[in-house]
Amino acid sequence: MIYAPISLKEINFRNEILAGLTVALALVPEAVAFAFVAGVEPLVGLYAAFIVCLITAVFGGRPGMISGATGALAVVMVSLVSSHGVEYLFAAVVLMGVLQILFGVLKLGKFIRLVPEPVIYGFVNGLAIVIFLSQFGQFKVPAAEGGGASWM
Repeated sequence: MIYAPISLKEINFRNEILAGLTVALALVPEAVAFAFVAGVEPLVGLYAAFIVCLITAVFGGRPGMISGATGALAVVMVSLVSSHGVEYLFAAVVLMGVLQILFGVLKLGKFIRLVPEPVIYGFVNGLAIVIFLSQFGQFKVPAAEGGGASWM
């Protein structure tokens, strides 16, 4: 869908600035937190969040559309980075973007209506449990007698 150009008179700058600040205040801690969960530097998470938001804002399907990191991606990134390294993370994210663009072009988003609501709730609850369990590693400290780690 192609949108008609918007003149500067039609833009409410106060609302746009407040919306941008709200997104920034929510997105920055989220990007840093998911970077920690994925085992990469926080700056990598911030760069990725900026690029994702910029691409979504420019090529998104609706005006004012934003995007950011999700818990589902963080869970996948943990195993990917730990088994293959951070180099494969970029390739996986690019492939994900290509698939999303392909799904959008083929108009496959309408099929999400076929997924039952209990399945969606189960997925989100399972994701919350996985993220919760992944945080337990933060409560370990190096053991005093060398080798391994012990609980705080």
